[in-house]
Amino acid sequence: MTVQNENEEKRDESGVSQGTALDNENLWGSDMYPERRGGKFQHSWLKILFGAQGRESIDKNRCEHNVYKCIQEGPIIKLMMGALKSSGCEIDIRRHISCEVCNPSVTGGYDSELNQVVICQNSAYNENMVRGVLVHEMIHMFDYCRNKLDVKNIDHLACTEIRAANLGHCSFMSSLLQGDSSFINIKATHQNCVKHKARLSVMAVHKVSKEVAEAAIERVFTKCYNDLEPIGRRVRRNSFDMPRAYAEGHLYGYDV
Repeated sequence: MTVQNENEEKRDESGVSQGTALDNENLWGSDMYPERRGGKFQHSWLKILFGAQGRESIDKNRCEHNVYKCIQEGPIIKLMMGALKSSGCEIDIRRHISCEVCNPSVTGGYDSELNQVVICQNSAYNENMVRGVLVHEMIHMFDYCRNKLDVKNIDHLACTEIRAANLGHCSFMSSLLQGDSSFINIKATHQNCVKHKARLSVMAVHKVSKEVAEAAIERVFTKCYNDLEPIGRRVRRNSFDMPRAYAEGHLYGYDV
């Protein structure tokens, strides 16, 4: 899951949210992805009045255009698709990628039950955001295909969220802006960012406390942080890491 904002909720002593949370047996409930299981997105007339809602067809067309452009032109997306194909999980973009209306707190997700990547058309506004969501969620898809990911197992979820944040999301600047690092602990900034993003996702999916999520992350961190498949390197912003990773894909036996 690609989480956009941190939502603080009141939780009981076991660490489970007391609010109207997603049930762990139904991780894709109506509060995050309302149309996934037959729900309906609740519009706000005020937001419709100011143009923030009520334009779902336009948002969907824009989202699908950005998805197609990323797949055609993005080296890192081409690499992920090649890795999935070589692992026996070839992607049909009409079947495995879906643009939908989501809760504003997330920009995307991976539905392991339907084996689909969801791009949130109302919060992933541009090509760069769509590319980031695709990379993140395709890593979850790769783990589901290759590593038998079980999202109901909190350690499995922590591991795949660590890998997704590690390989595609974190940089010194993003870590600094979200308060996970400073100029005096530069060596640890990337790991701090990875742990932060993984914690938000684990909390959002399993509806557990910060402490429970952090414990799961620490149990698997070293192993999962050092697992760089299928990209082979940590991708930095404003660098040549993406084309380099794509150029090296054949060395890993991926169909690129």
